[in-house]
Amino acid sequence: MKMKSLALRPIGVIHTPFKQVEGTPIQPVYAPDTRGTIEILPDFHAGLKDLDGFERIWLIYHLRCSSPARLHLKPFLDDREHGIFATRAPCRPNALGLSCVRLLNVRDNTLEIAEVDIMDGTPLLEIKPYVPKFDSHPAARAGWFDEQRVHRTHADGRF
Repeated sequence: MKMKSLALRPIGVIHTPFKQVEGTPIQPVYAPDTRGTIEILPDFHAGLKDLDGFERIWLIYHLRCSSPARLHLKPFLDDREHGIFATRAPCRPNALGLSCVRLLNVRDNTLEIAEVDIMDGTPLLEIKPYVPKFDSHPAARAGWFDEQRVHRTHADGRF
């Protein structure tokens, strides 16, 4: 089976205090006080209607500064090698990032967000509302995260 390529069009730009990979949090949970903004492009402004009623949103974005794709690696939180799809490492085949951030305010074409783990200038590809009934599964198994032999983390969760 031959796959066709896929073209994506950014809907906005994410602005954060993080100008380089080093120092950027590895997950939103490690950036509780970090704030940022999202500038939505004019063609997509109308799509923000009713978004202000949500406390959290999912952001899907292009990991423009990730290293080349790898299928196996030792992730930040373990000393064993895993397949890329069993990790949240950024060196993915399609360089897509996913973060659940807190939505503070919707003002015209600007979203004010918190708990941001994304580099400044990142192209935003999609926004989806976080719905606890659909998106929260606290009893779900978490593979090797549940079985970690090494609990190695930086206190602030940064690279």
